[in-house]
Amino acid sequence: MSSLIASTRFSVLDRSRVREGHPVAEALRDTVRLAREAEGLGYHRFWVSEHHGVPGVAGSAPTVLAAAVAAATRTIRVGTGGVMLPNHQPLVVAEQFGVLEALYPGRIDMGLGRSVGFTDGVRRALGRDRENAEDFEAQLAELLGWFEGTSPTGAHARPSEGLRVPPFVLAMGEGAAIAARAGLPMVIGDLRDREKLLRGVDRYRAAFRPSPWAPEPYVVVSGTIAVAAAPEEARRILLPEAWSMAHARTRGTFPPLPPAERVAALPMSGKERGLYESGLTGHISGTEEQVRDALETVLKETGAQEVLVTTSTYDREALVDSYRRLARIFTA
Repeated sequence: MSSLIASTRFSVLDRSRVREGHPVAEALRDTVRLAREAEGLGYHRFWVSEHHGVPGVAGSAPTVLAAAVAAATRTIRVGTGGVMLPNHQPLVVAEQFGVLEALYPGRIDMGLGRSVGFTDGVRRALGRDRENAEDFEAQLAELLGWFEGTSPTGAHARPSEGLRVPPFVLAMGEGAAIAARAGLPMVIGDLRDREKLLRGVDRYRAAFRPSPWAPEPYVVVSGTIAVAAAPEEARRILLPEAWSMAHARTRGTFPPLPPAERVAALPMSGKERGLYESGLTGHISGTEEQVRDALETVLKETGAQEVLVTTSTYDREALVDSYRRLARIFTA
Protein backbone atom coordinates (compact mmCIF):
# COMPACT_ATOMS: atom_id res chain seq x y z
CA MET A 1 0.00 0.00 0.00
CA SER A 2 1.24 3.51 -0.79
CA SER A 3 2.19 5.83 2.04
CA LEU A 4 -0.47 8.28 0.80
CA ILE A 5 -3.29 5.77 1.20
CA ALA A 6 -1.88 4.52 4.50
CA SER A 7 -1.93 8.04 5.95
CA THR A 8 -5.42 8.88 4.67
CA ARG A 9 -8.63 8.42 6.61
CA PHE A 10 -11.55 6.72 4.86
CA SER A 11 -15.12 7.42 5.91
CA VAL A 12 -18.69 6.71 4.76
CA LEU A 13 -21.64 8.96 3.95
CA ASP A 14 -24.87 6.97 3.61
CA ARG A 15 -27.94 8.70 2.18
CA SER A 16 -30.44 6.04 3.31
CA ARG A 17 -31.43 5.31 -0.29
CA VAL A 18 -34.77 3.58 -0.70
CA ARG A 19 -34.73 0.44 -2.83
CA GLU A 20 -37.54 -0.25 -5.27
CA GLY A 21 -40.02 -2.74 -3.80
CA HIS A 22 -38.75 -2.25 -0.24
CA PRO A 23 -40.33 -0.14 2.53
CA VAL A 24 -38.87 3.25 3.40
CA ALA A 25 -38.22 2.15 6.99
CA GLU A 26 -35.92 -0.60 5.72
CA ALA A 27 -33.62 2.04 4.23
CA LEU A 28 -33.15 3.59 7.66
CA ARG A 29 -32.49 0.24 9.30
CA ASP A 30 -30.01 -0.57 6.53
CA THR A 31 -28.15 2.66 7.31
CA VAL A 32 -27.72 1.62 10.94
CA ARG A 33 -26.61 -1.87 9.85
CA LEU A 34 -24.09 -0.39 7.42
CA ALA A 35 -22.67 1.81 10.18
CA ARG A 36 -21.94 -1.27 12.30
CA GLU A 37 -20.33 -2.95 9.30
CA ALA A 38 -18.24 0.14 8.49
CA GLU A 39 -17.04 0.31 12.08
CA GLY A 40 -15.91 -3.32 11.93
CA LEU A 41 -14.04 -2.65 8.68
CA GLY A 42 -12.03 0.22 10.12
CA TYR A 43 -13.71 3.30 8.59
CA HIS A 44 -13.09 6.52 10.50
CA ARG A 45 -16.49 8.24 10.33
CA PHE A 46 -20.05 7.39 9.40
CA TRP A 47 -22.25 10.28 8.30
CA VAL A 48 -25.91 10.58 7.34
CA SER A 49 -27.65 13.18 5.17
CA GLU A 50 -30.67 15.51 5.09
CA HIS A 51 -33.26 15.35 2.30
CA HIS A 52 -36.89 16.44 2.45
CA GLY A 53 -39.76 15.13 0.33
CA VAL A 54 -37.56 12.90 -1.87
CA PRO A 55 -39.16 9.51 -2.73
CA GLY A 56 -35.80 7.78 -3.09
CA VAL A 57 -34.21 9.02 0.14
CA ALA A 58 -35.44 8.11 3.64
CA GLY A 59 -33.04 10.29 5.63
CA SER A 60 -34.95 13.48 6.48
CA ALA A 61 -33.86 13.99 10.11
CA PRO A 62 -30.07 13.54 10.24
CA THR A 63 -29.49 14.26 13.92
CA VAL A 64 -32.18 11.73 14.87
CA LEU A 65 -30.65 9.11 12.58
CA ALA A 66 -27.15 9.96 13.83
CA ALA A 67 -28.35 9.24 17.37
CA ALA A 68 -29.56 5.80 16.28
CA VAL A 69 -26.22 5.13 14.54
CA ALA A 70 -24.19 6.25 17.56
CA ALA A 71 -26.28 4.05 19.85
CA ALA A 72 -25.69 1.02 17.62
CA THR A 73 -21.89 1.51 17.37
CA ARG A 74 -19.04 1.92 19.85
CA THR A 75 -15.96 3.57 18.34
CA ILE A 76 -16.63 5.03 14.87
CA ARG A 77 -17.22 8.78 14.68
CA VAL A 78 -20.79 9.68 13.77
CA GLY A 79 -22.12 12.81 12.14
CA THR A 80 -23.98 14.51 9.34
CA GLY A 81 -23.11 15.19 5.76
CA GLY A 82 -24.82 17.36 6.35
CA VAL A 83 -27.42 19.26 8.27
CA MET A 84 -28.63 21.95 5.84
CA LEU A 85 -28.21 24.95 8.09
CA PRO A 86 -30.46 27.36 6.10
CA ASN A 87 -33.38 25.02 6.86
CA HIS A 88 -33.01 25.46 10.65
CA GLN A 89 -32.47 27.91 13.47
CA PRO A 90 -28.80 27.77 14.55
CA LEU A 91 -29.76 27.50 18.23
CA VAL A 92 -31.79 24.34 17.57
CA VAL A 93 -28.93 22.80 15.58
CA ALA A 94 -26.48 23.63 18.39
CA GLU A 95 -28.77 22.04 20.96
CA GLN A 96 -29.21 18.88 18.90
CA PHE A 97 -25.48 18.39 18.45
CA GLY A 98 -24.86 19.30 22.05
CA VAL A 99 -27.19 16.51 23.15
CA LEU A 100 -25.47 14.07 20.79
CA GLU A 101 -22.01 15.04 22.07
CA ALA A 102 -23.16 14.79 25.69
CA LEU A 103 -24.50 11.29 25.07
CA TYR A 104 -21.59 10.07 22.90
CA PRO A 105 -18.59 12.21 23.95
CA GLY A 106 -15.70 12.44 21.51
CA ARG A 107 -17.56 10.71 18.68
CA ILE A 108 -19.81 13.36 17.10
CA ASP A 109 -19.13 15.44 13.95
CA MET A 110 -21.19 18.39 12.72
CA GLY A 111 -21.17 18.45 8.92
CA LEU A 112 -23.06 21.51 7.63
CA GLY A 113 -24.42 22.34 4.18
CA ARG A 114 -25.94 25.48 2.66
CA SER A 115 -28.75 24.03 0.53
CA VAL A 116 -32.41 24.74 1.12
CA GLY A 117 -35.43 22.53 0.34
CA PHE A 118 -35.32 20.97 -3.13
CA THR A 119 -38.81 22.06 -4.24
CA ASP A 120 -41.01 25.13 -3.71
CA GLY A 121 -43.45 23.02 -1.68
CA VAL A 122 -40.73 21.78 0.67
CA ARG A 123 -39.31 25.29 1.08
CA ARG A 124 -42.75 26.65 1.96
CA ALA A 125 -43.27 23.86 4.48
CA LEU A 126 -39.90 24.65 6.08
CA GLY A 127 -40.61 28.37 6.07
CA ARG A 128 -37.50 28.99 3.99
CA ASP A 129 -36.62 30.25 0.52
CA ARG A 130 -33.55 30.33 -1.69
CA GLU A 131 -32.39 33.59 -0.11
CA ASN A 132 -31.78 31.78 3.17
CA ALA A 133 -28.80 30.03 1.58
CA GLU A 134 -27.18 33.45 1.10
CA ASP A 135 -27.15 33.91 4.90
CA PHE A 136 -25.20 30.70 5.49
CA GLU A 137 -21.99 32.40 6.62
CA ALA A 138 -23.82 34.41 9.29
CA GLN A 139 -25.81 31.34 10.34
CA LEU A 140 -22.58 29.37 10.65
CA ALA A 141 -20.99 32.06 12.84
CA GLU A 142 -24.09 32.11 15.05
CA LEU A 143 -24.07 28.33 15.37
CA LEU A 144 -20.42 28.22 16.42
CA GLY A 145 -21.10 31.05 18.85
CA TRP A 146 -23.59 28.90 20.75
CA PHE A 147 -20.81 26.40 21.45
CA GLU A 148 -18.35 29.16 22.35
CA GLY A 149 -20.77 31.02 24.64
CA THR A 150 -20.62 34.19 22.56
CA SER A 151 -24.24 34.60 21.48
CA PRO A 152 -25.14 38.31 21.16
CA THR A 153 -28.60 37.60 22.61
CA GLY A 154 -27.19 36.74 26.03
CA ALA A 155 -28.94 33.37 25.93
CA HIS A 156 -27.12 30.07 26.39
CA ALA A 157 -27.37 26.74 24.54
CA ARG A 158 -27.57 23.76 26.86
CA PRO A 159 -25.77 21.37 26.96
CA SER A 160 -23.84 22.69 23.96
CA GLU A 161 -21.93 25.62 25.47
CA GLY A 162 -18.33 24.65 26.12
CA LEU A 163 -18.51 21.38 24.16
CA ARG A 164 -16.23 20.76 21.17
CA VAL A 165 -18.19 19.23 18.30
CA PRO A 166 -15.95 19.37 15.18
CA PRO A 167 -17.68 21.38 12.41
CA PHE A 168 -17.18 20.67 8.71
CA VAL A 169 -18.45 22.76 5.79
CA LEU A 170 -19.83 21.01 2.70
CA ALA A 171 -18.14 23.08 0.00
CA MET A 172 -20.69 23.48 -2.76
CA GLY A 173 -20.31 26.75 -4.68
CA GLU A 174 -19.14 29.41 -2.22
CA GLY A 175 -18.69 26.79 0.49
CA ALA A 176 -14.90 26.53 -0.01
CA ALA A 177 -14.40 30.24 0.56
CA ILE A 178 -16.73 30.24 3.57
CA ALA A 179 -14.92 27.27 5.12
CA ALA A 180 -11.57 29.02 4.59
CA ARG A 181 -12.70 32.31 6.16
CA ALA A 182 -14.22 30.47 9.15
CA GLY A 183 -11.12 28.30 9.58
CA LEU A 184 -13.05 25.04 9.33
CA PRO A 185 -12.43 21.65 7.69
CA MET A 186 -13.95 21.35 4.22
CA VAL A 187 -15.74 18.48 2.48
CA ILE A 188 -15.62 18.81 -1.29
CA GLY A 189 -16.82 16.69 -4.22
CA ASP A 190 -17.34 15.25 -6.53
CA LEU A 191 -14.49 13.22 -7.92
CA ARG A 192 -16.01 13.31 -11.41
CA ASP A 193 -15.09 16.94 -12.14
CA ARG A 194 -11.41 16.89 -11.24
CA GLU A 195 -10.63 20.41 -12.48
CA LYS A 196 -13.44 21.94 -10.43
CA LEU A 197 -12.41 19.86 -7.43
CA LEU A 198 -8.79 21.04 -7.62
CA ARG A 199 -9.83 24.69 -8.04
CA GLY A 200 -11.95 24.43 -4.90
CA VAL A 201 -9.16 22.81 -2.90
CA ASP A 202 -6.60 25.42 -4.04
CA ARG A 203 -9.00 28.25 -3.26
CA TYR A 204 -9.66 26.87 0.21
CA ARG A 205 -6.00 26.39 1.12
CA ALA A 206 -4.97 29.81 -0.20
CA ALA A 207 -7.63 31.66 1.80
CA PHE A 208 -7.62 29.55 4.97
CA ARG A 209 -7.51 31.43 8.28
CA PRO A 210 -6.52 29.39 11.34
CA SER A 211 -9.21 29.24 14.00
CA PRO A 212 -9.82 27.61 17.39
CA TRP A 213 -11.65 24.89 15.47
CA ALA A 214 -8.83 24.06 13.03
CA PRO A 215 -5.25 25.40 13.09
CA GLU A 216 -4.61 24.41 9.47
CA PRO A 217 -6.58 23.39 6.37
CA TYR A 218 -8.23 19.97 6.40
CA VAL A 219 -9.60 18.62 3.13
CA VAL A 220 -12.09 15.78 2.78
CA VAL A 221 -12.80 14.71 -0.82
CA SER A 222 -16.06 12.89 -1.39
CA GLY A 223 -17.42 10.74 -4.17
CA THR A 224 -18.59 7.37 -5.39
CA ILE A 225 -16.16 4.45 -5.18
CA ALA A 226 -17.18 0.97 -6.34
CA VAL A 227 -14.89 -2.03 -5.90
CA ALA A 228 -15.57 -5.55 -7.12
CA ALA A 229 -13.82 -8.68 -8.35
CA ALA A 230 -14.07 -7.49 -11.96
CA PRO A 231 -14.53 -4.07 -13.61
CA GLU A 232 -17.94 -5.00 -15.06
CA GLU A 233 -19.18 -5.97 -11.60
CA ALA A 234 -18.04 -2.63 -10.21
CA ARG A 235 -19.82 -0.84 -13.07
CA ARG A 236 -22.98 -2.79 -12.26
CA ILE A 237 -22.95 -1.25 -8.78
CA LEU A 238 -23.17 2.20 -10.40
CA LEU A 239 -26.18 1.53 -12.66
CA PRO A 240 -29.12 2.16 -10.23
CA GLU A 241 -27.85 5.51 -8.98
CA ALA A 242 -26.97 6.68 -12.50
CA TRP A 243 -30.49 5.90 -13.67
CA SER A 244 -32.12 7.59 -10.69
CA MET A 245 -30.12 10.75 -11.35
CA ALA A 246 -31.06 10.71 -15.04
CA HIS A 247 -34.71 10.18 -14.07
CA ALA A 248 -34.60 13.10 -11.63
CA ARG A 249 -33.10 15.46 -14.19
CA THR A 250 -35.62 14.60 -16.88
CA ARG A 251 -38.78 14.08 -14.79
CA GLY A 252 -38.23 16.12 -11.65
CA THR A 253 -38.45 13.33 -9.07
CA PHE A 254 -35.67 11.26 -7.51
CA PRO A 255 -37.06 7.71 -7.38
CA PRO A 256 -36.14 4.63 -5.33
CA LEU A 257 -33.21 2.66 -6.70
CA PRO A 258 -34.19 -0.08 -9.20
CA PRO A 259 -32.23 -3.33 -9.62
CA ALA A 260 -29.30 -3.09 -12.00
CA GLU A 261 -30.80 -5.77 -14.26
CA ARG A 262 -33.95 -3.72 -14.76
CA VAL A 263 -31.96 -0.56 -15.42
CA ALA A 264 -29.98 -2.28 -18.15
CA ALA A 265 -33.22 -3.27 -19.92
CA LEU A 266 -35.04 0.07 -19.63
CA PRO A 267 -35.94 1.99 -22.78
CA MET A 268 -34.52 5.52 -22.59
CA SER A 269 -34.99 8.69 -24.58
CA GLY A 270 -31.93 10.27 -26.11
CA LYS A 271 -31.72 12.81 -23.30
CA GLU A 272 -32.16 10.16 -20.64
CA ARG A 273 -29.55 7.96 -22.25
CA GLY A 274 -27.06 10.82 -22.37
CA LEU A 275 -27.58 11.72 -18.72
CA TYR A 276 -27.44 8.07 -17.72
CA GLU A 277 -24.17 7.41 -19.54
CA SER A 278 -22.73 10.62 -18.13
CA GLY A 279 -23.73 9.45 -14.65
CA LEU A 280 -21.62 6.33 -15.10
CA THR A 281 -18.40 8.18 -15.94
CA GLY A 282 -15.77 9.76 -13.76
CA HIS A 283 -16.30 7.68 -10.63
CA ILE A 284 -13.58 5.54 -9.10
CA SER A 285 -14.51 1.95 -9.86
CA GLY A 286 -12.95 -1.36 -10.75
CA THR A 287 -10.87 -4.04 -9.10
CA GLU A 288 -8.92 -3.42 -5.91
CA GLU A 289 -5.75 -2.79 -7.88
CA GLN A 290 -7.49 -0.35 -10.25
CA VAL A 291 -9.13 1.53 -7.39
CA ARG A 292 -5.88 1.68 -5.44
CA ASP A 293 -4.13 3.29 -8.42
CA ALA A 294 -6.98 5.77 -8.94
CA LEU A 295 -6.99 6.74 -5.26
CA GLU A 296 -3.25 7.35 -5.30
CA THR A 297 -3.75 9.78 -8.20
CA VAL A 298 -6.57 11.64 -6.43
CA LEU A 299 -4.59 11.93 -3.21
CA LYS A 300 -1.49 13.17 -5.02
CA GLU A 301 -3.52 15.79 -6.91
CA THR A 302 -5.57 17.06 -3.96
CA GLY A 303 -3.38 16.43 -0.92
CA ALA A 304 -6.61 15.46 0.87
CA GLN A 305 -6.38 14.11 4.40
CA GLU A 306 -9.59 12.09 4.11
CA VAL A 307 -11.86 10.39 1.58
CA LEU A 308 -15.62 10.30 2.20
CA VAL A 309 -17.25 7.48 0.20
CA THR A 310 -20.84 8.12 -0.93
CA THR A 311 -21.72 4.98 -2.92
CA SER A 312 -25.35 3.89 -3.27
CA THR A 313 -26.82 0.91 -5.12
CA TYR A 314 -29.78 -1.48 -5.11
CA ASP A 315 -27.85 -4.65 -4.28
CA ARG A 316 -26.97 -4.31 -0.62
CA GLU A 317 -24.65 -7.34 -0.61
CA ALA A 318 -22.67 -5.84 -3.49
CA LEU A 319 -22.50 -2.52 -1.65
CA VAL A 320 -21.16 -4.07 1.55
CA ASP A 321 -18.69 -6.16 -0.47
CA SER A 322 -17.47 -2.98 -2.17
CA TYR A 323 -16.86 -1.32 1.19
CA ARG A 324 -15.12 -4.48 2.38
CA ARG A 325 -12.79 -4.51 -0.63
CA LEU A 326 -12.05 -0.80 -0.25
CA ALA A 327 -11.17 -1.39 3.41
CA ARG A 328 -8.66 -4.02 2.31
CA ILE A 329 -6.95 -1.31 0.25
CA PHE A 330 -6.52 1.19 3.08
CA THR A 331 -5.81 -1.34 5.83
CA ALA A 332 -3.36 -3.56 3.91
